[in-house]
Amino acid sequence: MTRSSEAGREPEPVPNGAGRDPEAVSKFVEGFAAQLVEAGMTRMPARVFAALLASDTGTMTSAELGENLQISPAAVSGAVRYLAQVHMVSREREPGSRRERYRVHSDQWYEALTNREAILKRWAYALREGVESLGADTPAGRRLAETQAFFEFFDGEIALMMGRWRAHRDQVFGEGRGSGG
Repeated sequence: MTRSSEAGREPEPVPNGAGRDPEAVSKFVEGFAAQLVEAGMTRMPARVFAALLASDTGTMTSAELGENLQISPAAVSGAVRYLAQVHMVSREREPGSRRERYRVHSDQWYEALTNREAILKRWAYALREGVESLGADTPAGRRLAETQAFFEFFDGEIALMMGRWRAHRDQVFGEGRGSGG
């Protein structure tokens, strides 16, 4: 959230959550988490991700997440472990402390999709081996070959789309925006 100072000047940041209706924020977090669950994400990582996304700083500690979501430290830990594995959050150590902060970046969707590219390549390779094993002229071999072709096509399209996204993002939000939270 930002606060406008004078016309033509950059807005000043407001404290994380200042001026917000906590009930409305909670409703957004739970609603967006429900959408992520419907798309296949497990419930706790979806809730943690949505809470981080709704945070102005894009960062929270385990204790903050637990308090905001009313969940145990173990639930936070498991959710963050999953989200880090799929490149949707990162862990940061607070300077001079053993405490970690969890961060969602502005480009988390880009990172998550880019990570999927490697998976698509591995799947296409495995399918190619399957086609060779089953025989390209068998019904199963043809099905695998079509799936392999789809993954290879999709992989190429993701690379092109990500290039277009970077150009669009720079145009809309300013060049050199980087991956800040």
